[in-house]
Amino acid sequence: MAAVVFFAGWDLLGAQGLKPERQLTSSTLFDLVKLSFGVVAGAGALVALVVAYRRQRVDEDGAHREATRLHTERFSQAVEQLGSDSPAVRLGGVHALTGLANDAPTRDLRQTCIDVLCSYLRLPYTAETDLPSGDTDARHMYLALREIRHTVIRLIRDHLRLPPEHPHSWQGHDLDFTGVVFDGGDFSGATFSGGTVRFSYAAFSGGRVSFDGAEFSGGTVTFDDATFWNGTVNFNHAAFLGSTVSFNHATFLDGTVNFDHANGSAPSGLVPSGGRLPTGLSLPQVWYPPTP
Repeated sequence: MAAVVFFAGWDLLGAQGLKPERQLTSSTLFDLVKLSFGVVAGAGALVALVVAYRRQRVDEDGAHREATRLHTERFSQAVEQLGSDSPAVRLGGVHALTGLANDAPTRDLRQTCIDVLCSYLRLPYTAETDLPSGDTDARHMYLALREIRHTVIRLIRDHLRLPPEHPHSWQGHDLDFTGVVFDGGDFSGATFSGGTVRFSYAAFSGGRVSFDGAEFSGGTVTFDDATFWNGTVNFNHAAFLGSTVSFNHATFLDGTVNFDHANGSAPSGLVPSGGRLPTGLSLPQVWYPPTP
């Protein structure tokens, strides 16, 4: 750049050559000394800038490695708590993983924490109807485990309610609830935007699961092969905006699934082959299922 500027100025001045001088004046010599020192100072500044940049990169890499190491240690401790036999310790592990997801130095590490919370919900779970009759201890354990599971759902919902620009928002992350048994839970007001959310083969059995006011936009949400029975699932006031939401091959038995006042494009697969609406399934008037 300096050479380009020099030769451009040389050309603009129309210089044809240098005028030889047999004797240097003191001012010319002083200018030459200043120029020499200026060149040396500029070169030194450039070297110092490169060194400072490399030192900063090394410090940043070291800080990132340290943050990742601390995250890994906290992650191991939280997972160990989640596998405890004590429901109270498990509940502490759930909150620890949630905090760890919020503090994760990278998006991938946050996704890992979310995956663990979802995988906890996918663990084998005995529904209340399958408990041994008269077994008080089994019922107490069931109630404790249900509280933990509902806490996981609530924490996921709370983070899906946060706007995308919020540093603790989980919008856009993948959520895998494949095969999860839902005997209650509250996803009301959650925003499922971006990413993939799977409720495939999930069982909504007993209790009340709410998607009231939830927004499905810009992502993929599947309820394929899910089973809705002996409970209530509400999608009232839900918004289906630019998102793929499918209920292909879902089974509706002895329960209620409401879509009152929902808006947007209808999810696919709500009407089984033959065109019959499942018992207890209500659709808003703007949706027209095929005629049998």
